[in-house]
Amino acid sequence: MLKPTTLIFALMFSLSSVITSASEVNIYSARKEMLIKPLLDQFTQATDIKVNLVTGKADALLARLLNEGKLTPADVLLTTDAGRLYRAKQAGMLQSVDSSYLNQHIPAYLRDIDNQWFGLSTRARPIMYSTDRVKPESLSTYEALAQPEFKGKVCIRSSSNIYNQSLVASMLAADEAAKTGQFLQDFVKNFAQPPKGGDRDQIKAVANGICDVTIANTYYLAGMINGNNKDQQEAAAKISIFWPNQGGRGTHVNISGAGIIKSSKNRAAAVKLLEFLASEEAQAWYAQTNNEYPVRQGVAYSPLLESWGTFKADQINLSRLGELNAQAVKLMDKAGWR
Repeated sequence: MLKPTTLIFALMFSLSSVITSASEVNIYSARKEMLIKPLLDQFTQATDIKVNLVTGKADALLARLLNEGKLTPADVLLTTDAGRLYRAKQAGMLQSVDSSYLNQHIPAYLRDIDNQWFGLSTRARPIMYSTDRVKPESLSTYEALAQPEFKGKVCIRSSSNIYNQSLVASMLAADEAAKTGQFLQDFVKNFAQPPKGGDRDQIKAVANGICDVTIANTYYLAGMINGNNKDQQEAAAKISIFWPNQGGRGTHVNISGAGIIKSSKNRAAAVKLLEFLASEEAQAWYAQTNNEYPVRQGVAYSPLLESWGTFKADQINLSRLGELNAQAVKLMDKAGWR
């Protein structure tokens, strides 16, 4: 159960210095307002720091930061996928943060090696399958989906999607490029249809019999189950999750995360915000309300996440996903994954 009262939050972060109501922090967020604003409101209540929120598409926000340069009003970039956070770092947008609180509560593999960005919630990207047509014992690894028995049975979104690019980058980190390239060549041959739409569209395609399996983020399936769209609820009811690669490196995971802008004019407030988002209460909110896996150990999952069981996660440092992105995209293009 979430601990109420803003006093607890204030004590947790040892706000010994007086913060006036004039303090503020400006966030560029690729997360939709409804998925982050309730937490930001709690932060303001706890600290008296005003939060100015700008939301937009992830890549558009990166482009905006590049265009604004040192004149940007942004203090914090909050976005999805470690690959995008890596791009922001490489473009010189972010700064290192020396926070013992963040280092203590966010595992090393879920934060930048130079502490320029930090994972705040985790999304797993497992195999999802039709409960009517697929027996779970026929599934094993991501790589096995390239086998002939899955010909015409796989749906997946475009290779332009960074979630898929990061998945392939994780394969490159685990195996030699030639092996990953061969997997992609065979995998593409098993597509039931040309890639189109988002993760929810792939899940619906499985439910409608267009294909038997897909690879999608758990976050999207949770949204379909808990949402108000009857068609999506009915489709999700026909789907189960399989955790791949449990005998090896583990299931691929990614994050939503944040970093502090290099030219931030409100750095102290920005650090307090990141620490707040890594707090036990904020992490529990992510799990209970958004059905995302908390990055902090010991935080209870939502009943839905609990129902999907535990799994071994790939603990590659997520910085590698950004480092290997260009090579992953090149191999995907060569295989004809459009």
